[in-house]
Amino acid sequence: MTLRLPTDIAFLAIAEAQQLYHWLPAALELARRPGVRVSVLSPSDKLLALIGSYDPDGRLTQVRLARPPSGPDSLFRQPSRLATLLLNHRRIARFPTVVTTEISSAWLRRMPGFASRMILIKHGAGDREGGYKKRHADFDLTLVAGEKDRRRMIERGLCADTRIAIGGYPKFELKAPRQRFFADDKPVLLYNPHFDPVLSSWIRHGPAVMAALESLDGWNVLIAPHTKLARRVPPITSAAPHIRVDMGSRRSIDMSYTMSADVYLGDVSSQVYEYLIEPRPCIFLNLDHRDARCETFSHGRLGQVIETMDGLPTALARANALQAGFLGVQEAAMRDSIDLSPIPASRRQADIILDFLKDAA
Repeated sequence: MTLRLPTDIAFLAIAEAQQLYHWLPAALELARRPGVRVSVLSPSDKLLALIGSYDPDGRLTQVRLARPPSGPDSLFRQPSRLATLLLNHRRIARFPTVVTTEISSAWLRRMPGFASRMILIKHGAGDREGGYKKRHADFDLTLVAGEKDRRRMIERGLCADTRIAIGGYPKFELKAPRQRFFADDKPVLLYNPHFDPVLSSWIRHGPAVMAALESLDGWNVLIAPHTKLARRVPPITSAAPHIRVDMGSRRSIDMSYTMSADVYLGDVSSQVYEYLIEPRPCIFLNLDHRDARCETFSHGRLGQVIETMDGLPTALARANALQAGFLGVQEAAMRDSIDLSPIPASRRQADIILDFLKDAA
């Protein structure tokens, strides 16, 4: 699709590195379209370098934003988003269309003279209520991965049905291949705890979880928590030879681990839906004995649920035999959470954005 006039679109990269995988494929696809100029705005040299590694032809124009004084610069530590927006709002406002994956950017609406159209690509496809905030309503257009988020956003009054569209999950287009992380051929268990202090299985139960993982026989274990967990807890460590821990690296966000595991162990992380791009056994921890019938724990239907770590060895021993009984539910949940159209999500998102700009012109 070609618009009549050159179209300048800015993608904001002011969040941590895990979010860029949700918008970068669409940005690269838009940059290939005639009459479209795509800029990436970031205060981070580290993020711009990572983005550039996926853009060898230099299709994206990189714009280095001003950084708040003494702000950190690593893949998983960035300066205050609000401070970055305050420092750079005039520069951002030069672009008629701004695309982001984080809702802090809605503060730009409060800046004098800011009139750019704002598009949100909602990152992740999880179930917890924390994924729905009032600021979601401040965007002109929202793109979601599947019908589940579309339905929930409308039900919560965060989007009119005319301002939300299903665009799929472009991160799958950048997924890493299955890899071997251990020298032997034992099956691999991926433990992927969330950062939410109320819902995370690690924050309240870390010692019990680690003791159970270290005592496993016949398994290798990848511990790859949500990267935000590293800010809340001391580094997770283990001397057990069958355990590998990654508190935050490129592999922890490019699906290297979700693609390479044989069984998933988690609590409320949306990464379970990235793991289920290839349906495999799942085990969920409900160590605080919460009501598993609420939406936050919808994914609990996708595998065994255990309420004490003593149940882990038995759950692992039964995982393959029980998988056939969970397969239909996993496939249905994936269809609801992520629209797996044969048309690449990056192309669908690009078309949705350009259609929106054409209608708004």
